[in-house]
Amino acid sequence: MAKVYLVSTADRAEGARRCLDYFGVPDYSGKQVYVKPNFNSADPAPGSTDKATLDALLAAVRAKNPAKIILGERSGPAVAAQVFAQKGIGELCEKYDVDFLNLEEPSVDWVKFERSDLHWQGGSFEIPKVLTESDAVVATCCLKTHGFGGVYSNSLKLAVGITPKDFMKLHVDNIRKMIAEINLAYTPDFVLSDAVEVFTDGGPMEGKRVNANLMFIGSDRIALDAVGVATLKYLGSNNAIMNTPIFEQEQIARAVELGLGVTSAKDIEIVTNDEESQKIAEKINEVLQSK
Repeated sequence: MAKVYLVSTADRAEGARRCLDYFGVPDYSGKQVYVKPNFNSADPAPGSTDKATLDALLAAVRAKNPAKIILGERSGPAVAAQVFAQKGIGELCEKYDVDFLNLEEPSVDWVKFERSDLHWQGGSFEIPKVLTESDAVVATCCLKTHGFGGVYSNSLKLAVGITPKDFMKLHVDNIRKMIAEINLAYTPDFVLSDAVEVFTDGGPMEGKRVNANLMFIGSDRIALDAVGVATLKYLGSNNAIMNTPIFEQEQIARAVELGLGVTSAKDIEIVTNDEESQKIAEKINEVLQSK
C-alpha cells in the first residue's frame, strides 16, 4: 500500500510542518539534496509554490544536516529571474544556506536521459546534470487543473520543470505521456502537495479558485496524483476531470505503464492523525475508490 498523508488546514506553514513531521523527513547527513518547487510563474498559489510552503520545506530539510541543498528550477512562459525576484526566492535560499540554480541560465549543464520506449522525439530528453549528481530529491507542487495540455497538475507534472524551457513549446498529442516519462529520470524521497487553494478549472497560472484547505505528502507520485484528481472530482471540476476515470487520465495511465508507483486505487491508503482531516479523507477516498 502507498500511503498519502493528508492534513486539513487553511495555514500553509502549519500544514507543511504537520505533513513533514507526519511523513518523517530522512536523515540527510553529508548528502546533497536537490529541492524542486513549482515556479512556472510568480502567480500566487496554486499558480506557483507559496513562499510559506517552501520555507517550511527548506527548514525541515536543513534540520536533517545535509552537506548541500540545491534549489533548481525554471519558469515558463515567464522569465525565471523575474519570477524568483518577485517571489523572494533568493532571500529564502540565503536564509537556509541553499545554492540557487536558475535552470534558464546558459551556464547550466544538461545531460540526456534516453530510453527506447519514450514518446519524446529521438527517444530522449535533457535534465540538469546536478540533479543526477544529487543524493536525494524532494519536491513541492500545487494541485490544480491545467489548461495547456496537462489536464491537471500535481506531482507528475511538476517534473516538467527539470527539462529545458523549449519543452513548453511541445503542445503535442503525446504531451501527457511525455510528462509521465520525465519522472523516470528521478525519484523524490517525497513530494509535498499544496491544496490549500486549488484551480478546479483553467490553470496553470490562473483559474477558478476553490478553497480546499488541504495538504498532502507521500513518496508515490501516482498515488499522490490519484488522490489529487479525486480531490478535484470531490470539489467539482471541469469535464476533463469529471468525465475521465482517475486511472485513465493519461499522465497516470502512462506512469502506471512505466512502473512509477501503484497500479490501482486499491493500493492507496489516505492516512491522517486528527478527526477533521479524517472526515475529509474518507470523502476523498470514497471518490478515489469509485472513480
